[in-house]
Amino acid sequence: MLPEQSRMTDSPSAVARTVLATESAALARLGDELPESFDAVVARLLQVQGRVIVSGMGKSGHVANKIAATFASTGTPAQGVHPGEASHGDLGMITPADAVILISNSGETRELADMIAHCARFSVPLVAMTKGADSTLARAADHVLLMPDAPEACAIGMAPTTSTTMAMALGDALAVAMMQHRGFDRTSFAAFHPGGTLGAQLLRVSAVMHRGEELPVVGADTPMSETLLVMSQKGFGVAALVEHERLTGIITDGDLRRNMEGLMERRAGEVATRGPLVTAPDTLLIEALGIMNTTKRTVLLVTEGETLVGLLHIHDALRAGVA
Repeated sequence: MLPEQSRMTDSPSAVARTVLATESAALARLGDELPESFDAVVARLLQVQGRVIVSGMGKSGHVANKIAATFASTGTPAQGVHPGEASHGDLGMITPADAVILISNSGETRELADMIAHCARFSVPLVAMTKGADSTLARAADHVLLMPDAPEACAIGMAPTTSTTMAMALGDALAVAMMQHRGFDRTSFAAFHPGGTLGAQLLRVSAVMHRGEELPVVGADTPMSETLLVMSQKGFGVAALVEHERLTGIITDGDLRRNMEGLMERRAGEVATRGPLVTAPDTLLIEALGIMNTTKRTVLLVTEGETLVGLLHIHDALRAGVA
């Protein structure tokens, strides 16, 4: 806590460093003194058939909403419920299939009383996140996530700062532990984050690649006059050489320039570059874009084994929001 006499004399930067040091020390202490019930809480929450309800009053309520959102986005159905609204009908959102996490630094937040009573009445598992080991909330809970009694980071020692930081970090720890136990991976994460840059970065090549009749495919014996027509019609500036259902080569603008002399008398197999660079359908789109940027290519052919299944153009990645 900042000394009372230093409030007006310390520079803003000095105050900031003290606040960050105070909160960092509290988080380190929380890690060292991780609640003994942590594993039991994770196990209990993993068994929940309904939702994890997270609630608190004031700043703890804001933290509760953030924790609920983190749960929901990492594979644990959850929602925040305001304790005041709960007392006026929203208790109906909480069922015996759910579990409730109540956050209160002191454990004596009177607005939580109705939710505590509701959990007791309907046998809803209750987890307390508090530093009050002998508080009303702790005594009523099935599990207590006891936080260290660390000082708040403000000069008067009363504004919720350190306590809310610890609560949010402990919520993150629960969410991450649960997502790992659920086997929640990148694919699962992408399903819950389809929008924005984050969603785009988790897209797979298969989500945006061209396929089927869109592909510029020629055979080894295809005359170059016909090959040029295919390249022009499909609009990608390349042609894929496929022999016996196997991708064996690619024809690009560079190949055309290198074979300008007598080009129209040649066949596709004579002009193509063999062993083209390819990617797989399940490659992350951002990784495929990285390959194209590194190799200065605008097109990647997509294969499963030796079979051509798609084509990715750099514009497809950019349109999807990967940049």
